[in-house]
Amino acid sequence: MTDDSSTLADRIDKKIVHRRHIIKADGRDLLLYGYKPHKELLLPQEADEVAKGGELRFHPLRREWNVYAPHRQHRTFKPSAANDPLAPSQPGGSATEIPFIDFELAVFENKFTSLHAQAPEPMAIDGVTCGRAKGRCDVVVYTPESSGNLNTIGQAKRRLLIAAWIDRYKTLFDAGLKFVMPFENRGDEVGVTLPHPHGQIYAFPFVPQVQASAAAAFNDGYNLGADIARFAPEYGVAEAGGIQAFCPPYARFPFEVWLASQARLAGPWDMNEQQLDGFAHLLGDMTRRYDAYFGRDTAYMLSLHAAPLGEEENFHFTAQFYPLLRAPGRVKYLAAVEQSTGAFTVDVMPEMAAKTLRAL
Repeated sequence: MTDDSSTLADRIDKKIVHRRHIIKADGRDLLLYGYKPHKELLLPQEADEVAKGGELRFHPLRREWNVYAPHRQHRTFKPSAANDPLAPSQPGGSATEIPFIDFELAVFENKFTSLHAQAPEPMAIDGVTCGRAKGRCDVVVYTPESSGNLNTIGQAKRRLLIAAWIDRYKTLFDAGLKFVMPFENRGDEVGVTLPHPHGQIYAFPFVPQVQASAAAAFNDGYNLGADIARFAPEYGVAEAGGIQAFCPPYARFPFEVWLASQARLAGPWDMNEQQLDGFAHLLGDMTRRYDAYFGRDTAYMLSLHAAPLGEEENFHFTAQFYPLLRAPGRVKYLAAVEQSTGAFTVDVMPEMAAKTLRAL
């Protein structure tokens, strides 16, 4: 078992970000990020068997890869607060994913992973293109507390989260993976099975179709920054540190919001201190605005769209919020038309969504 500590280049409000790397008893990585060096003693762990990912199959009509991982059917499903696997472990208590009494922010390799560096060879199917699901799936635990969200964890913790994202981007791209996507699923309507505040990171051995199409558009000369400047008066929601929050006129979800700078950035690693502060602030501010408008913990999907490996020259980074509500008390369902054609039917005009969110 290894236990290594290091510091990152990031300095947030003159504080150094520290990273501690543990190899868990079952062989998975655990990374602890914080403003203070983490020096707690490791508590006893269980060494359960860990799945090594699934397999890839190519869809010949949609021209895209899909991941098949049937072992994920057995992943933890809505445990009680006493059995929260993302909470800190306690001496004499049940072992959790994080074998320490306390931590600031933690990242660990998913036990029920879809993608794995040692993914098995797929079974052969005549006429179907298959591949190994080589990659990585991480869980990002925002806080040791069992409740909270991107707003309530505060600005310092959001900056620490971004520092961890940037560190994982570098590590995963250095490992040769093609596209890295930090994301958060929030709420029952999205299918969240663990209520503890957390997100995930998927690192793919290929560039998914959506991001490949975006890269092609940017390489063909599409200028998102110019559009952001045009959108700002009517479609803008908020601005902080040079980062804009806006409802794109072509949004597919009611109340969909993007975060981006007018100046092109390939990913959050290109942001200066002012932009990082603005990005961190808006991650919390949009969560606050959604909850205020919908009158509840809003179900949403948040995803970071940074440049795939090798596409850094023209790609324009965005973080995108997709709420799963169309009005207070009303769910936006992705029904037959959306699922079958990819053509979304949107119940709220983006300009009205922007006006509503801007007023909060």
